Amino acid sequence: MTAQTETQGSITAVYQVSGMSCGHCEGSVSGEISGIAGVSSVQAVAATGEVTVVSVAPLDEETVRAAVDEAGFELVTKA
Repeated sequence: MTAQTETQGSITAVYQVSGMSCGHCEGSVSGEISGIAGVSSVQAVAATGEVTVVSVAPLDEETVRAAVDEAGFELVTKA
């Protein structure tokens, strides 16, 4: 699931990621997503599974999914 809001010069998207349970998990997911071109900040919260990403343009969901997969977790999509 992705929710996006646009503010002046940036896009904020909130993704749902399953499997995060600790600070190390948050760091792994944040680190992988931070490597995507155009991403300016990432905040992962294991307790809720939410990952908030701020970028200069909308991100391709498959690119985000690949980064989350690389970190060892799963991006949850709407049914």
